[in-house]
Amino acid sequence: MAGLSPMMTHYMETKKEYPDCILFYRLGDFYEMFFDDAVTVSKELEITLTGKECGLEERAPMCGVPYHAVDTYLNRLVQKGYKVAIAEQMEDPRLAKGLVKREVIRVVTPGTITSAQALDESKNNYLMGIVYIGETFGIAVADISTGDFLVTEVESERELTDEINKFTPSEIICNEAFYVSGVDIEEIKNRHHAVISSLDHHFFSDEVCRKILKEHFKVGALAGLGLEDYDNGVIAAGAVMEYMYETQKSSLSHITTITPYSTGQYMIIDTSTRRNLELLETLREKQKRGSLLWVLDRTKTAMGARMLRTYIEQPLIHKPEITKRQNAIEELNMSFISREEICEYLNPIYDLERLIGRISYKTANPRDLIAFKSSLEMLPHIKNLLKEFSSDMLKDLWGELDPLEDVRELIGRAIIDDPPVTLRDGGIIRDGFHEEADKLRSAKTEGKNWLADLESQEKEKTGIKNLKVKFNKVFGYYFEVTNSFKDLVPDYFIRKQTLANAERYTTDQLKELENVILGAEDKLFSLEYSLFCQVRDSVADQVLRIQKTARAIAGIDVLTSLSSVATRNNYVKPQINEKGLIDIKNGRHPVVEKMMRDDLFVSNDTYLDNGKNRVSIITGPNMAGKSTYMRQTALIVLLAQIGSFVPAEEANIGICDRIFTRVGASDDLASGQSTFMVEMTEVANILRNATKNSLIVLDEIGRGTSTFDGLSIAWAVVEHISNPKILGAKTLFATHYHELTELEGTMSGVNNYCIAVKEQGDDIVFLRKIIKGGADKSYGVQVAKLAGVPDSVIVRAKELLAELSDADITAKAREIAGINANIIQRKVVPKPDEVDLQQMSLFDTVKDDDIIKELGELELGNMTPIDALNILYRLQTKLKNRWQ
Repeated sequence: MAGLSPMMTHYMETKKEYPDCILFYRLGDFYEMFFDDAVTVSKELEITLTGKECGLEERAPMCGVPYHAVDTYLNRLVQKGYKVAIAEQMEDPRLAKGLVKREVIRVVTPGTITSAQALDESKNNYLMGIVYIGETFGIAVADISTGDFLVTEVESERELTDEINKFTPSEIICNEAFYVSGVDIEEIKNRHHAVISSLDHHFFSDEVCRKILKEHFKVGALAGLGLEDYDNGVIAAGAVMEYMYETQKSSLSHITTITPYSTGQYMIIDTSTRRNLELLETLREKQKRGSLLWVLDRTKTAMGARMLRTYIEQPLIHKPEITKRQNAIEELNMSFISREEICEYLNPIYDLERLIGRISYKTANPRDLIAFKSSLEMLPHIKNLLKEFSSDMLKDLWGELDPLEDVRELIGRAIIDDPPVTLRDGGIIRDGFHEEADKLRSAKTEGKNWLADLESQEKEKTGIKNLKVKFNKVFGYYFEVTNSFKDLVPDYFIRKQTLANAERYTTDQLKELENVILGAEDKLFSLEYSLFCQVRDSVADQVLRIQKTARAIAGIDVLTSLSSVATRNNYVKPQINEKGLIDIKNGRHPVVEKMMRDDLFVSNDTYLDNGKNRVSIITGPNMAGKSTYMRQTALIVLLAQIGSFVPAEEANIGICDRIFTRVGASDDLASGQSTFMVEMTEVANILRNATKNSLIVLDEIGRGTSTFDGLSIAWAVVEHISNPKILGAKTLFATHYHELTELEGTMSGVNNYCIAVKEQGDDIVFLRKIIKGGADKSYGVQVAKLAGVPDSVIVRAKELLAELSDADITAKAREIAGINANIIQRKVVPKPDEVDLQQMSLFDTVKDDDIIKELGELELGNMTPIDALNILYRLQTKLKNRWQ
């Protein structure tokens, strides 16, 4: 650093401590950046790049932003993934001797930003810590703006991916081992736009992590926090805690609890299912409109909006918790007027969670406190209305809701109703709150009267008719006398300045008034700032009470929102069972019906259980509504398990531990996977992780490959899922392979359903109704015609369709189905010829001699009547196919 000026030397020393950050270095009214930081910021923010003499031969590249508008520039940089260190002036430059003292007061990163301008009030902004130790991932997530802090552990990469997708963190910190765990780091960065960085090994010291958590939460042992079973989770949580301390340089007093959770506490919804069911955003546009959240969100507060997202992302799996929410919503439905009145009081409430976060951080301004006070004014009214409710959940929320009268009264006494945003310019503290402030304020406001009185007195004493008391920043207060009255100036006037046409004077009395007036203003500003900080700190001391109340308000908001949606959309309270039964009468898709006009949505029934109705094979033409029907069933189950009412005439929902969906087809080119590869990866995940208590929704399995391969895979998947000894999960299986309808009656628990279609000559009309039985036509050509394919292509397609026949494939399907049924019913090992037959291609040809030989080898005396009929049917089918 030889040759650098003292200021630039200090800049470089500070920059060395924060090499991965852009350094905002306060110089007067600007935050300045130099060298590489200046070049980067100039490019990213499109601001002018200049230079500064720094003691070297060449000027240092420099750019800057005004201190009063720093948040705007800071937010833009952080949203682009940069970390910013703020080096602030720690003393008044007017009083400093030599170089002004500067220190980094905080580091702002994507996961630790607290600016209201930068955050989406309806979403949490999570910082996630991940450690990979001994084949286990420890996970901790914290929202520094609200104080939420969660910890868990998972054992597989897929479970980790599910947690990342659940929380969608904006920043991830990890140990170096995570980079060699096999997790695709680049995919996480690209998919979630998250900043990922590994920290030094000292952040992940088991001893240090345990110590920092015990000290912060003031416990003697981690068992008191419920963390005794989360060894890796403790390390992740400790690393996140230390990282927040280092970046925020504050006590983080608003982080008052840490909540351990098991992924088994909630229904598990993997990444594909979240995407396919469009829970929080649409699949294509990534917009809220058109998602389940869009339908359900009638919340009035930011806290409620965030909690509703959590409800959707984490459906419950324990019946008592589900029914507790249901009963609260039902009671709100029956008390419509009180519910609407509660909503009116919720509407003006600001984001108490993030406000108390800023108050604890000491970054809240006077208007934040006024917003806080106006929010608290609503609480007594809400609490009073809640008294009339008797359901357990609403009674609990009534008990948790603290009106915080003392906090509201303190702010009301201290802060004026319309304060300025800035803290240092006064005009904050209300009259009557502090005696000394009142005196100083009186001196400041009465000063004009004092000066006017003095001016009148001196005019009368001296006879100078045009004598004026004036002020400027250089000379302060003074008397101004024109030259024509100069002879009347008394001896006690002290000359301060001579002008061309006048003289300026002062007196001992004027000096005293000047000291009182100007000193009062400075003292008042300083005192008001001090008093404001005291009030802010007093509010921060009540953080536990405030956070508890904020959570209660969020809970009330979510329940009233779900109640409003239920009554407006004619939802019903579903029964909840633990027997695996899903019985929906006239169910509707919650999103599609909202997007349609004039009540055109066609409702449908669904019946699934763990016995004879495990698997529904659904056939019918494309565009007929198979995917909508299956999605609506999954969404109704999910809605029921978050405690919501559901869009149906009647519903009895068995609790599912997981919902799996494989819907639609798309490439994942970023990871080098084709449509079919993506499909098979998702199918593999389902088959490996589903249980008999899961709900599986599969749409068009095998479509991305050849007909032969696709049908074989689809068939084998149905066999695997439907077999209670292997899986036996409740499944909706839509397919364009009509051959799979042969499985009904031959495979236990499999039933056929199809979409009703009305034919009108060569045209078709989709009736959107699910009926019993399998479809016998694909109507592909008719659908192509509806889509607008040119007539010449349609005509040629019909010609080719007439020439082609799938009779052989259908016959072979029936043949395999018959053999499978025979094997299942007799529970015997198949004969060699039966095994060969199952392994044959579905499209092999058959010779007459083979049929005659098989007839000759039959042992009719050892067969049951049903066996004989199955074999006879199979041989007859072979002959028919042979003769065609």
